[in-house]
Amino acid sequence: MMEQVITIEQTREHLKQVFDPELGVNIVDLGLVYDIECSEGNVSIRMTLTTPGCPMHDTIVGGVHRALEGNLGITHVNVDVVWEPRWTPEHMSEAAKKQLDFF
Repeated sequence: MMEQVITIEQTREHLKQVFDPELGVNIVDLGLVYDIECSEGNVSIRMTLTTPGCPMHDTIVGGVHRALEGNLGITHVNVDVVWEPRWTPEHMSEAAKKQLDFF
């Protein structure tokens, strides 16, 4: 049986299921996901949070694991939360800015 190839775009779409519970916007549209690497069932996510010490850290990182593990043939997820570059509202998609009335 041939192993399913995981694409970055498929992974990004699955990550749209993970929401920042305080803002109600998914982590992709918020611009929190900086990098995705996929290789043989393993996915590494490099991301940030809106603020260092974010009280939702465990909730959001856990959401990433739940959204990806067992989907698309993904067997292992590594999440690296980084603080550089620092997140700013300019990282948000136009849809997120509109949803949050940020102009």
